[in-house]
Amino acid sequence: MGAVIQSIDRAAKILGLLQGARRLGISELAAALELPPSTVHGLVKSLQAHGLVAQESSGNRYALGPALLKLSSVYLDTLDVRSRAMRWMHELSRKTGYASRLGVNLLDEVLIIHHDRRPDGTEQMPETGLNLPAHASALGKVLLAYNPELEHDVLSKPLVEFTGDTITDPAVLRSQLEEVRKNALGLEYEEAVIGEASIAAPVYGDSGNVIAVLSVVIPANEWPASETIVRELRDAAWTISKELGASVWSSQVGR
Repeated sequence: MGAVIQSIDRAAKILGLLQGARRLGISELAAALELPPSTVHGLVKSLQAHGLVAQESSGNRYALGPALLKLSSVYLDTLDVRSRAMRWMHELSRKTGYASRLGVNLLDEVLIIHHDRRPDGTEQMPETGLNLPAHASALGKVLLAYNPELEHDVLSKPLVEFTGDTITDPAVLRSQLEEVRKNALGLEYEEAVIGEASIAAPVYGDSGNVIAVLSVVIPANEWPASETIVRELRDAAWTISKELGASVWSSQVGR
């Protein structure tokens, strides 16, 4: 077994002790871990700051926090969405000649859960598992547009500038999100990475909610996307949505 980072190991043990809806105080956690209460208190407060642990409103006991529910939901959705999308993403990349990405919300970012490379055989970095900023990616803009809670979380903090084209004005971003909701299509041009642009469309689950986003990645010098690419993207997103049990898809607007 490789080297274990002590603080992460201890934090994981705290989460393990709190599983099963258990509520424990600092002294109980300290006794179970055989650590000083002051050490455990610092670890618990760090976990609480990230939403992984929550303190009772009246009392000094702690339970698992809401961020873990988000993470578990992402994981469960990922298993089904990714497996059903891979075939259609490969077709999308083949038809358009560009790479495609499938992303889901992870806290206030976008997690790429599958990346189908450009079919031209060139050297390309695998992107599955990478995170993208929600406000500076086409994937993220679609997730923001259909998730009011995520939109509020992201816009309540300063928008980080990655390139000269990154949108950092909340009013401008809100205006773009309105367009996404109207057209069911997110756009991004060199906002996160110089030389890269992308378009994205929502993927729906059987609940009727957007559970993932599909995008086509286009070199900036070949922007804007052609009508053919937009159509292929929408068709692929709709097909994946149907496979997941969705009965309607908002991109019927403009289809």
